[in-house]
Amino acid sequence: MTSLEAKSATDAELDAVFGPIFDRIAQGAVARETDRRLPFEEVGWLREAKFGALRVPVEFGGYGATVRQLFRQLIELAAAESNLPQALRVHFSFVEDQLLAEPGPSREQWLRTVTSTLVGNAITEPGVGAVDRYRTRLTRDGDRWLLNGVKYYSTGSQYADYILAAADRDGERVGVLVDANAEGVRQHDDWDGFGQRLTASGTTEFTDVVVAEERILGPGYGAPGPTYATSYLQLVQLAVLAGIARRAELDARDWVAGRTRSYSHSAAGVPREDPLVQQVIGRLSAAAFAAESSVLAVADVLDEVLADGAKDEKSLVAAELAAAQAQLAVIDLVLPATTLLFEVGGASVVSERQRLDRHWRNARTISVHNPAIQKARAIGDHLLNGAELPFAWSAGERKPAAEAQQ
Repeated sequence: MTSLEAKSATDAELDAVFGPIFDRIAQGAVARETDRRLPFEEVGWLREAKFGALRVPVEFGGYGATVRQLFRQLIELAAAESNLPQALRVHFSFVEDQLLAEPGPSREQWLRTVTSTLVGNAITEPGVGAVDRYRTRLTRDGDRWLLNGVKYYSTGSQYADYILAAADRDGERVGVLVDANAEGVRQHDDWDGFGQRLTASGTTEFTDVVVAEERILGPGYGAPGPTYATSYLQLVQLAVLAGIARRAELDARDWVAGRTRSYSHSAAGVPREDPLVQQVIGRLSAAAFAAESSVLAVADVLDEVLADGAKDEKSLVAAELAAAQAQLAVIDLVLPATTLLFEVGGASVVSERQRLDRHWRNARTISVHNPAIQKARAIGDHLLNGAELPFAWSAGERKPAAEAQQ
């Protein structure tokens, strides 16, 4: 029996398993960006190594990692390929839901299943303003259920074995878990953002997809109210930003290390000895360190919340507030850093062969997924007036308050 089978894995053991895989993934990052090649092969490496089972207890075939250990690995993966943690974020929240579920055959089945499979998502849809209703419908057809609807931003689902879809069943919000290759499921790689272009965040169509009763999660699955899930999912995005900052620093260092040309008016003969260039690298390093530290600090909070069953409302609010505060801090660290890195050189640093612009594009794209201006206002309203934090929210058409209540 190996140490990973006998007990929960240590950081060193996890690094030994996944570090070489992350290195292989990082080697192809620029080529994938240039060719816009979705990393199906690279996801396969992660699936084979049971990356999706980081939080699964050892007794069910996983690594038994803590939340902090999970996010530490997500930062490392983001530094190798920033698209992949985002593509996997709903998978990890699904695993967390199973860990929080009552013990029983269904819980054990799914915990064992996710050691070798991945779960994607199909939650968001166009034109929806209310967080508790969806146009996607789950309807009864004799002795079976049928799923029909269209979803946008189905991040990671093209890499997944199962898709967790949000649907309306007779006015009730439910989650539906369908096979990604089921008849009636069509996926499109039509995400057209200028960053995070390899997350497979496209459109998913469900046409008369047959759903078994045991694949319906609810009632009230994902309903509004205090939950660990929003801070957890937000923290994955922040782990992506922290990883981008790390890679931006490493790329800048590599570029400087190989330079022999300098300016006639610079303070040193080669860039690596120029105190101004050294200062830029120091600031990039500080931004990466602070971003990672912020992410892991929130992960520590979530470790406590989840260990306690994620039932204490005060703890859930504290986790949500911590993630919101970290969001504002991390964005303000990483976006400037991904611009600052270009100060280490002249025109050659913007060569498309380097693709250093991908760091800013990816960071900017991640940062708008949950608008910081709305989060800042919500924090201020909460601290000043005791207003509830917006755990669940949606983007769509806003109806007047009087109409929405009808």
